[in-house]
This record gives sequence, structure tokens and C-alpha cells, in this order.
Amino acid sequence: MKNTEIKPKDIWNGAKLERIEQFIKSHSDTQSNERKIRNKLLSIQYKIEDYIEMDDIKENEMLDVLDFVKMYLKALDITKKELANYFGMKDSNFHKYLTGGRKLNSEVVLKISSFSHTKPEYWFRIQLKNEIIKLSNERINDYEKYDYKNLISV
Repeated sequence: MKNTEIKPKDIWNGAKLERIEQFIKSHSDTQSNERKIRNKLLSIQYKIEDYIEMDDIKENEMLDVLDFVKMYLKALDITKKELANYFGMKDSNFHKYLTGGRKLNSEVVLKISSFSHTKPEYWFRIQLKNEIIKLSNERINDYEKYDYKNLISV
């Protein structure tokens, strides 16, 4: 019997990919500006969710809250200073929260969350994930002594 397995290259060749790209572009051209913005914002939300769920992030691959906020700013064509003013904050103070110079607090997170239409816990989880990555890279050996096996003599 002949093997008739369909391989990805049989489906996704260059010509078909080009037709799909043209279809997507023509469909995108018919969308309203509001719909295009919602699509961009949804894409950023998915990037945040993916980042939070990723397991093996190295310190040089980390993304700050600022990186994600910049994505929103670009999609909406506004500046960080405009957003800080909108939030009733000084730009320099807001920048410290976004870069980890200051820990995020509930008030800042709720403002960012409301602005971006995302869950507040996403922003705390980004911050926490980055703190754990930095700490584990710097002093991972310091924490090995807390392994339960050291306590219960297996």
C-alpha cells in the first residue's frame, strides 16, 4: 500500500501562502479602523499571555511591563507621556513603575488594565515572573538548601 500522508509542504507551498496573504490583506482593507485597533490590542494581549506562560525565559529575553505598554502606545499612536498625564501621573514616576524601578501597585495596575482592556493580574504576573527570573539566575544555589528532601531525610 502506498503512503499517502499529506505533509505540511504539500499544503503550505509558496503560491498558496501568497494567496492566503493576499486574502488576509484584502479582508483587512475592508475592516473599520476601530476593528483594526481591536485586532492589534487583542494581539498584544495574546503576547502577554504567551509571555506569562513561557517556561524557559533567560534574563536577556525578559520583557518589562514597559515593553508591553509600548506595544499598546504604538498601536494607539500615543506617547508614554500622554498616557502618564491621562493617568494623572508624572512621566518619570510612571516610567519607574513600567521598568521595575518601583513595584507596581494596585492603583497603577488598575489604570493600565482598564486602559488596555486586560486582566489586572497579567501586569502583576509579568512583574513577578521577571523578579523570579532575576533572583533565580543570581542566587539559584542559595535556594537549593530548601529542598524538602533536606528536611525529611528520605
